[in-house]
Amino acid sequence: MKFKRFLTVIIIVITLFACMNAENKNTKDEPVYSGRIVEVLEVISGKTYTYIRVSENDSEYWAAISKHQVNVGDTLYYTGGAEMRDFKSKELDRTFESILFISEISNRPLSPSATMASAHASSGKSKISNSDISVEPAEGGITIAELYSNSDSYNEKIVIVRGKVVKFSAEIMDRNWVHIQDGTSDNGKNDLTITTDENLVVGDIVTLKGKIAVGKDIGAGYFYEVIMESAKIVK
Repeated sequence: MKFKRFLTVIIIVITLFACMNAENKNTKDEPVYSGRIVEVLEVISGKTYTYIRVSENDSEYWAAISKHQVNVGDTLYYTGGAEMRDFKSKELDRTFESILFISEISNRPLSPSATMASAHASSGKSKISNSDISVEPAEGGITIAELYSNSDSYNEKIVIVRGKVVKFSAEIMDRNWVHIQDGTSDNGKNDLTITTDENLVVGDIVTLKGKIAVGKDIGAGYFYEVIMESAKIVK
C-alpha cells in the first residue's frame, strides 16, 4: 500500500516537471515583438496621408502613414519613424505641434527582416526589388553607380540623373521625397534619394537635375550617404 502511494507521488512529480519544462520551452521559443504597438483613437484621411491619433502605454500622439484604411480601435504595429515638429499639413490646413511619420505599419507584428530593412532604408541599398530596371543615362548626366563610386567628387555640385521612380512621399518637411533607380549599382547601392517640389508618379522614368550632398544628416536618425536636393525635372 505504501509502495503504491510512493509510486503515485513519483508519477505526479514527474508529470509536473514535464509540464513545467514544456511551458518553459514554449515560452523560450515564442518570438518576442520588439517594435511598438499602438491603438488608434482618431483617424483623418487626406489625399496623400492618413493621419492617426494613437495611444501607446500612457501617452497619446499623432502619426502620419501613407494613405491606408484604418479604423478607430485598430491595433497597429510599427518600428522607427521620424518626428516632425510644427508640421504644417497643406491638405488639412492644420499644424501639428508634433507628428511621427511612419514608413511601414501593419495590423500584425512586423518581422525582424522588415525591422532591419526599415532601419537601413537610407543607406542607398534599396529593399525594393527592381532587377528588371534598365534606364539609359540622360545626355550630360551620370548613372547612380557613378554617383556613389565617385561621391566625394560630386559633393556640392549640380548633376543630372535619369531613373525610374520607385517611391514617392509628398509634403514632408515642406518638400517631396523621391527614390529613383536606373539599374546600375555600386557595391549594392542602387537607390538615390531626392528632394524636390515636383510631383512625380511611381513607375515613371524621369530626368532630374539637382545639387548633391554627401554625408547628409537631417536628424531623427535619418542619414544619407548621398542625396540630391532641390531637384527639378529636365524636359
